[in-house]
Amino acid sequence: MSRRKLSSEEIDSELANLPGWSVKEGKLHKQYKFDSFAQALGWMVSAGVHADKMDHHPEWSNVYNSVTVSLVTHDLDNSISNWDVELAKKMEQLAQKAA
Repeated sequence: MSRRKLSSEEIDSELANLPGWSVKEGKLHKQYKFDSFAQALGWMVSAGVHADKMDHHPEWSNVYNSVTVSLVTHDLDNSISNWDVELAKKMEQLAQKAA
């Protein structure tokens, strides 16, 4: 799949299928809450492996059971792309498994 910048309309359409995700400061954004630090860390490892396979590099931080994620495609002028949406979808799948 090649990376391509999404229009505002495409982003809005994709957000309808990504519960809890929004656009914040020009990036796809979500805060995940898990039952424990171990569960949050496990999810980050799983998501990180998938992101690495995609050659994608999420901006994220972890405090105890919370993980804050921002996704943007740096090599497309820091815009939201189909690549960000694909990673967000995978993160959602992994979060459902972690719950």
